[in-house]
Amino acid sequence: MKRAGFTMIELIFVIVILGILAAVAIPKLAATRTDAEVSKMSSNLATVLSDVGAKYTATGTLAGPWSALTNVKLDTTAGGTTAATTFTSGTPVYLDAGSGATKGCFSIAATTDGNVTITGITAATDPVCVGAHKAAIANNIILTVGTAKVHQFGSTGVTY
Repeated sequence: MKRAGFTMIELIFVIVILGILAAVAIPKLAATRTDAEVSKMSSNLATVLSDVGAKYTATGTLAGPWSALTNVKLDTTAGGTTAATTFTSGTPVYLDAGSGATKGCFSIAATTDGNVTITGITAATDPVCVGAHKAAIANNIILTVGTAKVHQFGSTGVTY
């Protein structure tokens, strides 16, 4: 009489094959997640620059809380957890990949006359920050990591 079922050897082979597949797939998944976060960071940086430029062009000045200038979450310290609320001319705010010393990616300072200074923070060694720095250099948002680039918006407001 023959029984239907799997032998112990067959089960071990299946488990070994699944283990090999998992060993290959998990690092790929982690890399994909980092790439997505880099893309999000790059998009947020471009959005901040665009939003602040649009606000200055429309009103001729930068004033009010940061939430009136952009909807991107900015922090008061690099890698911090406290959201920047009050806009103070020339005082930097930070675009972070998360909390922690290595996750403060960009410093952003704006003045009431429409100058926005963006600096890639050199201490940012998080893979998301490193990838976002490369994208920001490629898109001419910063020149090099650690060097401030000033974006000037020149207009005195939109008139109708």
